[in-house]
Amino acid sequence: MGSRPYFMKTQSLFLTSLALVASAFTAHATPLKVFILAGQSNMQGQGIVSSLEEMKVEKPGTLASMLKDQVKAPLLKTWVNAKGEWAEAREDVWVWDVNEFGNRHGRLEFGYGWNLGSRMWFGPEMQFGHLVGDKYNQQVLIIKTAWGGRDLYKDFRPPSSGGTVGPFYTEMIATVKKVLGDLKGQFPDYAGQGYELAGFVWWHGWNDFCSPDKGTPEYEKNLTNLINDVRKDLKSPKLPVVIGEFTGPWGADCKEVAAVTIRKAQKAVAQRPEFSGTVKFVETHDFVRTEQESPTGEGYHEFKNGETYFLLGDAFGKAMLALQPK
Repeated sequence: MGSRPYFMKTQSLFLTSLALVASAFTAHATPLKVFILAGQSNMQGQGIVSSLEEMKVEKPGTLASMLKDQVKAPLLKTWVNAKGEWAEAREDVWVWDVNEFGNRHGRLEFGYGWNLGSRMWFGPEMQFGHLVGDKYNQQVLIIKTAWGGRDLYKDFRPPSSGGTVGPFYTEMIATVKKVLGDLKGQFPDYAGQGYELAGFVWWHGWNDFCSPDKGTPEYEKNLTNLINDVRKDLKSPKLPVVIGEFTGPWGADCKEVAAVTIRKAQKAVAQRPEFSGTVKFVETHDFVRTEQESPTGEGYHEFKNGETYFLLGDAFGKAMLALQPK
């Protein structure tokens, strides 16, 4: 009888080890879940983690200030460790990111914002990545293609809209194909398990809003064509798509005609009968905070408010998971 506690402890350790091995095997035996995030400078990631390094004071609206708020801090529970410090990069979520300043790839962590590599910045990929990473046992890959100041009317113009295909539409598709064609070269831990295209998130609108004579009136047509053409060019006819509402500095009080037009266009695209059950529009205007509650006065970047960018990634991730096949 005296050996039984030792036996039970040994058995428990064995079962735990077996479960870890099984989990690791599952992650390497099932295809990667691949999500594409695309858009312009907002999608690049303008959220501020901490303003201390550059601004010498912790401004309101940063993630660091959220951690000091008893109500908001629990939102970041998966982003911190037991000591309340920022957690290490996630092994089970990879990111490949490109913008006009270069490209970066590796594990999910801070540093995939507009200033690639700087841990001061982050974008929607962070909370999006945490949500999908927690959901799936297999490896997740996020491919983010976002270039600042690019419109849908010309820069991202899809082939079906006629005229010259947008160079950034072409680069977006080429980037996705390049990464997926060289997974082992980009991510050495890739074990040859293949991949599954699981979703496309489009968050965009500023430059077409700034073009009320061309970009704004064509937005609904061009966005419809973008979804169809992305699905065609990536050979994924039912690819789940999330459309993030154009925000800007207005929040729910938006009065600008061009901005209202683009928001209505985005919502209308998601409601098209042919997209039923595969395209979802996500309202984001309630996530915008005031300039006084934020680190900067850049309204076109949602005042670089970290809480806003957390909420955006959270909403995009939840909407994407709701679109996944049951």
